[in-house]
Amino acid sequence: MKNNSKKKKNKNQISFYFEDYNETNKKNKILKKTNNIQDRMYLLFFFFFSLILIFSIKITYISLDQKNILNKEKYSSQFTLIRRDIVDRNGVIISRNINTFHAAIDPKLVKDKSNFLIKLRLNFPELPIQEIEKKLNEKKYFRIKKRISQIEKDKFWSMGEKAIKFEPFQARMYTHGQLFSHIIGQVDYDNYGISGLEKYFDKELKDKKQLHEPLKLTLDSNIQHIINTELNEAVKTFNASGGGALLLDVNSGDIISLVSLPNFNINQRTSIKDEKYINKITKGIYELGSIFKTFTLALALDHNLVNANTIIQNIPRKIRCSIHEITDIKEHPKNLSVEEILIRSSNVGSVLLAKKVGVEKYKNFIKETNLTKNPEIELTEVGVPHQIKWNRCKLETISFGHGITTTPLQATALYAAMSNGGKLIKPSLIKDRKMKKPKKIISTDTSNKINAILRKVVTSKHGTASLADKDGYLIGGKTGTAESYGDKKNRINSFISVFPTNKPNYTLFIMLENPKINKDLIYNYRGIKTKAPLNTSGWNSVFVAGKIIEKIGPILAINNDEFTDLYVAEKFN
Repeated sequence: MKNNSKKKKNKNQISFYFEDYNETNKKNKILKKTNNIQDRMYLLFFFFFSLILIFSIKITYISLDQKNILNKEKYSSQFTLIRRDIVDRNGVIISRNINTFHAAIDPKLVKDKSNFLIKLRLNFPELPIQEIEKKLNEKKYFRIKKRISQIEKDKFWSMGEKAIKFEPFQARMYTHGQLFSHIIGQVDYDNYGISGLEKYFDKELKDKKQLHEPLKLTLDSNIQHIINTELNEAVKTFNASGGGALLLDVNSGDIISLVSLPNFNINQRTSIKDEKYINKITKGIYELGSIFKTFTLALALDHNLVNANTIIQNIPRKIRCSIHEITDIKEHPKNLSVEEILIRSSNVGSVLLAKKVGVEKYKNFIKETNLTKNPEIELTEVGVPHQIKWNRCKLETISFGHGITTTPLQATALYAAMSNGGKLIKPSLIKDRKMKKPKKIISTDTSNKINAILRKVVTSKHGTASLADKDGYLIGGKTGTAESYGDKKNRINSFISVFPTNKPNYTLFIMLENPKINKDLIYNYRGIKTKAPLNTSGWNSVFVAGKIIEKIGPILAINNDEFTDLYVAEKFN
């Protein structure tokens, strides 16, 4: 019995342990399965997180990376400047290199030639389709259009043709189009300067050490725009064939504005061969007429041969010299003071003053002022004045501006010297340049006397430049009506103004080429409404100069404290 009970007991014991093992095993299996699922979930989470992270990094990289994809081909468009910027005196960009494209065709990739040509004709009707078709048949890679704009590039892209390739290159862009065309010049497709400042400073503009330092000019874009606009309007008003303007700082020689009309858009790479497009200010050679009378008067005063109030008596109506007969346009009193000779612009009176000066003194003056030499300026487009043959009557004709040629640039620079105390400054287009000590050509006393007389040319009832008189600016100046050298049909009406005349800061040269009388234009001439009686400078160039100074005066005054004080004092007192 005991054995049986032991067996039962053992049996029950085995059963108990068996059941305990199965339960534990079951729980372990469940736990293991749960852990496997969690591991898989973690693995999947890590996998998807990694994918998201990779794509995020890739998207960020692509958005920051400066690369473009064109024609399913990658190319680096990282901009490496190869030519310096050109800016005006205020830092306004005038010329800059940018990335652009040529459009080319790979004929081997054209699947349907007829369809391809139709697309080209519809999108670019100006292209020579027949020539393009011929080149397609030759199966050679060729350019279809150079220097395409972004709009043109988008149109090519929208055609969906793999055969169209875009060749990136660096191009020179001019932000003001034609505003500075005669100054800035152009570069060729290889970025070499071929005209203007681009040519003169070609080496400096490509200097790798200075690539991030712009070439700063003396020009003011705002003033250039105003003068260009007014001069264009004047060309239309007086039906002129062209015109020119130059604004110069009489003390520093800074050229603030230089305009020559007609001008052209330098962003369009076209060949300019017509002589009407020359830079009239630096390359044009003219007999500038009566503006030379100021030089004759200055010489007579500076050599103490006369003073401003000296009366020249018995001035004849005309003077005969060899085959030449020198007269005045209108009749003047027989007795005139020295200053009245300039105020009334008497040719005969100027001849009499020149005879007092003498040939040798006049020769020396022309030599000292370099009037008949090439003008010195940072441009290659400069004129060559004709050499003077001092034969009989040369002194007489030069005294009133005939028989001698020069450029407007040189004449304006000489007027600057007449007004700034006698210092012959060198005109320049480059800001903050090294300046040499200027040569003295007349005394400060003579300069002050000249300024006072030039003011009377504008304010006197007998003066020839009354239309330039504008409140607040103390404008003085001298008119000139002459002919282009070697072309008697080419009439030049000019006016050189100086302001303010009590302490000159600026001189402004204005010229109109072949102007006509505007029969419909009504002038306010000393408070009287009238029409132009003559086609002389006093009725066109002077009129234009007055309008220009009235508009640029406030801008110049802001940049010049003394000028501002003077303007306020005269305007409001």
